[in-house]
Amino acid sequence: MQDYKNRIVDDILEKKLKGKGAVLIQGPKWCGKTTTAEQISKSILYMAKSDEKEQNLTMAEINPSLLLQGEVPRLIDEWQIAPKLWDAIRYEIDHRNAEGQFILTGSSVPAKMDDVTHSGTGRFAWLLMRPMSLYESGESTGQVSLIDLFDGTKKIEGINNIDLEKMAYLVCRGGWPRAIFMEEEIALEQAYDYYDAVVNRDISEADGISRNPERVKNLMRSYARNMGTQASNDTLRSDMIANDSTSLDTDTVLSYVNALKKIFVVEESPAWNPNLRSKTAIRTSDTRYFIDPSIAVASLGIGPKDLINDLNTFGLLFETLCIRDLRVYAESIKGKVYHYRDANDLECDAVIHLRDGSYGLIEIKLGGDSLINEGADTLKKLESRIDITKMKNPSFLLVLTATGKYAYRREDGVYVVPIGCLKN
Repeated sequence: MQDYKNRIVDDILEKKLKGKGAVLIQGPKWCGKTTTAEQISKSILYMAKSDEKEQNLTMAEINPSLLLQGEVPRLIDEWQIAPKLWDAIRYEIDHRNAEGQFILTGSSVPAKMDDVTHSGTGRFAWLLMRPMSLYESGESTGQVSLIDLFDGTKKIEGINNIDLEKMAYLVCRGGWPRAIFMEEEIALEQAYDYYDAVVNRDISEADGISRNPERVKNLMRSYARNMGTQASNDTLRSDMIANDSTSLDTDTVLSYVNALKKIFVVEESPAWNPNLRSKTAIRTSDTRYFIDPSIAVASLGIGPKDLINDLNTFGLLFETLCIRDLRVYAESIKGKVYHYRDANDLECDAVIHLRDGSYGLIEIKLGGDSLINEGADTLKKLESRIDITKMKNPSFLLVLTATGKYAYRREDGVYVVPIGCLKN
């Protein structure tokens, strides 16, 4: 077993435990939820442990409080296989009258919550955990901090150690914790194994509905082709139908997409809705992304060399990697990542919006002067349309790149930062 690599979510988990009786950590399988929770837990119940699962499920039905005994915080791993534990945990929290009692981990939203009577408000905190960012995995130097950019720093500096070939590998490998310690050839297979599990089993376990593996493959391939867009479910259906031997309606596509959301395979970006000087209509559809770019890679059946030979696909997958990292970083500073696009097709790849109303505008480019200039022009154009009498000026304008040796601030005030230099 390799040494534990610290995660940005470690501090968030510790703080949430100080304010609530229980913290629910959700996220895709294999992203490190249990390992992270184990670092702070004082006792552990593995609900799905093969030789104890049936006994645990029986006990959850007849005497759930017995499963909750142990030194706190007590980790209840894969709690969702016994949803009745939710009310039992809520009851324990109320009667113990103390914070930091339980950590729950789950790789899917429970299919059946019929027996749950309480929402958990005031007792539970929720925490979404994703695969590792480049800073967490050690590939980013972390010389440029989002916190500093929001604080108004004018000077940044950083040296990027990731070239285009290395970035292609990192996109294909993904942020799966165990893959980071593996030889490159072996590491690249991990996303394909994850994809196979989703197709053949996990998506059907999401809500107890058996699903056709070939149809799941078609959906995930179509989803990968439409990453970074606001493609409708009908668009996905039209793309899928050429490879589907039976009739396929939009409601079926929606049910498949929702199942992927329940197991945290896809995570879409909501639309950002700022106050503008003009009455330009803003598109409100969510933007399609996988929670990790390697899932799209496996869905398309490609590898690092394919990305080098197809820079358009590379650009879309790199954008997904950046959105993953920005989400990890933003949540640690109480922010969320949005996408902007208006009726005139002015588009901003990422907007990080903090609770206090501060926000930063980000364009994502593979690199090169022409693309950087294009990204900076887009950012300046969007900035000029924001009505600063009704909301703050943007804290920063940033072009986030795959390549380029240095992080720097341009004369027009736009920051250019390789993702290999960024941290929270």
